[in-house]
Amino acid sequence: MTEKKSFFKRRKRTLIFMAVVLVILVVVGMNLRSQREKTVKVTVEKVKKQDLTSNVSASGEIKPKKNINISAQVPGRIIKIGVEEGQEVKAGDFLLKLDSTQYEAIADRDRNFIQAAMADLIQAEARLARDKSAYDRQKKLYEEQLISKDTLESVKLQYDVSASQSNAIRFQIKQAEASLKSTLDNLNKTVFNAPINGMITSLRVEEGETAIIGTMNNPGTVLMVIADLSVMEVEVEVDETDVVGIKLGQEANVRVDAFPDTVFKGKVTEIGSSALQRATGGATTQEAKDFKVVVTLENPSQRLKPGLSASADIITAQKKGVLAVPISSLILRDKPAAAGDRPDAKKEEEGVFTVENGRVKFQPVEKGISGGMSMEITSGLKESQDIVTGPYASLRELKDGILIRTEPKKDAKTL
Repeated sequence: MTEKKSFFKRRKRTLIFMAVVLVILVVVGMNLRSQREKTVKVTVEKVKKQDLTSNVSASGEIKPKKNINISAQVPGRIIKIGVEEGQEVKAGDFLLKLDSTQYEAIADRDRNFIQAAMADLIQAEARLARDKSAYDRQKKLYEEQLISKDTLESVKLQYDVSASQSNAIRFQIKQAEASLKSTLDNLNKTVFNAPINGMITSLRVEEGETAIIGTMNNPGTVLMVIADLSVMEVEVEVDETDVVGIKLGQEANVRVDAFPDTVFKGKVTEIGSSALQRATGGATTQEAKDFKVVVTLENPSQRLKPGLSASADIITAQKKGVLAVPISSLILRDKPAAAGDRPDAKKEEEGVFTVENGRVKFQPVEKGISGGMSMEITSGLKESQDIVTGPYASLRELKDGILIRTEPKKDAKTL
């Protein structure tokens, strides 16, 4: 009995030894197979939730909301300037005066003409009253058959002539009054007062110069520029692919080149409805598809000046705690043809490579908003899944089932 137990014990040890050897051989075989199989070095990250902010960036310049060019409406020599560049003014303050001697002389001439015409009108109306009285008497005599018809017609003709003369003088008076009104309007245009509260941001003339009015080919003399600096805007040019995502009221962060350490808050208040046209060599071209977008600053600094270069980051969307992956992990590939599809009907799908047991598998995904270097994933992935994030050259080589070898992600500080 003891010998039988010893036999089974020795046989059991042999079986265990053979099993261990078999396992070792399998492991060695797998290792050898893995070494023979080509591997691809990649970086791997986990899908995680992030707070994303989608921005549209554009550059432009600072402009006041109200910016008025004061131009001459009548020609004349500048005889007095009452302001200086950089001076603050209030609505109604005196700005500038042109020589008004010519317009005052024309106004005096029109007044004198009206006075003379009024005297002539008095005489004409007296003659008209006399001739009307004579006509009424002759008409009564004619009705009593005491005078001939020729006599009545002669008196009637004189009455009509007097009436025409009176009307002609009245028309001359109205014409002279209209001329006087026009002259007084031109006379008022020789004095310039501030139309709004603001600052003289540009004074382009001096006393003694002649102001020229604008024509079709000449814009005329811009005497000065008044701007209301209490409301400042940033006018930027946005590409056509980005402007569709911008809406009125969206918040924006504005940076001015002159103040690199300051971020100004603002909101979108205007979006251009048509593309800006640029002139090239005297002709317009439709190649540039940019749209004007205006961002009004909230509580602008008094240090801001019109014309300063600025850039605006318009916040088009914000989401908190959403699944996101690096943009670099997304790839586009041809979608496998389904049953019944035509051979030439090629479709593309976008997705990422997930990692399972050291091998990769392509997973189509649906995207949401982008924020910085990350992209929201609305479907196709779960939190904490491992995905391949790079490098780009390796992503191009990946196919379903390929064995990968992970390498640590390079930190920007080590580059």
